[in-house]
Amino acid sequence: MPVVTFAPGGSGEPPLPFFRRLTGDRCASPIFALLFLISASAVAEIRPSDCARAAQYSERKRGVSMLVMQNGQTVFEHYANGGSATGRWPIFSGTKSFWGIAALVAVHDGLLKLDDFVSDTIAEWKSDPRKSQITIRQLLNQTDGIEGASRLQRASIRDRNAMAIWLPTLAEPGAAFIYGPSHLQIFSELLRRKLGGRGTIAYFEEHVSDRLRIGHLNYKKDRRGNPLPATGFELTAREWARLGELVLGSGSYRGHQIVPANLLREAFAGSQANLSYGLTFWLNQQAPNGREVDMERMLDLPWQNAQWTDACICKDAPADMVVALGSGYQRLFVIPSLKAIIVRQGSNAKFSDAHFLRLVLGREG
Repeated sequence: MPVVTFAPGGSGEPPLPFFRRLTGDRCASPIFALLFLISASAVAEIRPSDCARAAQYSERKRGVSMLVMQNGQTVFEHYANGGSATGRWPIFSGTKSFWGIAALVAVHDGLLKLDDFVSDTIAEWKSDPRKSQITIRQLLNQTDGIEGASRLQRASIRDRNAMAIWLPTLAEPGAAFIYGPSHLQIFSELLRRKLGGRGTIAYFEEHVSDRLRIGHLNYKKDRRGNPLPATGFELTAREWARLGELVLGSGSYRGHQIVPANLLREAFAGSQANLSYGLTFWLNQQAPNGREVDMERMLDLPWQNAQWTDACICKDAPADMVVALGSGYQRLFVIPSLKAIIVRQGSNAKFSDAHFLRLVLGREG
């Protein structure tokens, strides 16, 4: 089996400093660094033949596009069921991860801190014993305890931001993972206030989408002009892959640092309530010993019934895989240890992320 040579730093960077930078462990020894590099040097290439098998499976499940990149090169690209390289497709909740990046950019710009109380900006919450204790981090990892409120996606709502900040709390902050559009809608209002007279869409475009060279996005604005950060974007597979390139680039896209690497790592830390969800990104960190879970089916359950303990997306995919996930099995899988990006888009049909990934990675008999 061919292997990919591993060259951290790209310019002869010594193993120990690289290992420390990657892991954040200032006390890491040269022995651990050597073991890390020995393991990394054996990373297998993703084979087009395996991708072709995965594409056949995806196509049978109403898939329209599949794109696989490794080491910055396209390994495989396939379109079916009306899809094309230039055709945009709804990514639904995959939109959230773009706004998560915008939140980290705002931290870097000094507009906010992840562990600030939301009530420091949304003063209407000051007198509420629960809401006054909610942090921005909890908005982004959906553990603020506020009702998910899928109804916020209705086009008829005049002011989604105003509606979102008055939603009830269903649990103590940090105690439960309650998925829905409310959390990012509240963040959108917080960002709007932090920006003063400047619009949140203008900020997003200047600092995220324009730098990724993605334009003409559907923000699903309400009558007040507020965007709906939970859903709405329509992208080609190649456009969506640019977010994956940013992740693999430690916050840099084609030589331009969009978000600092140390802040980007914050997006990939799970919460006590759900270790499988970071700041708008899904995580596979409980592999290989976790329970494989169909995240979409789990999200269809009442939040009280969802079981996130030990949940992972695919036991046979690397634990460092992170995922931008949208309804109907829209997926952006990013695997840093393989330097790989996998995009899958399609119409709603019964589909298995775990089976698909095993096919792509050559781990399915």
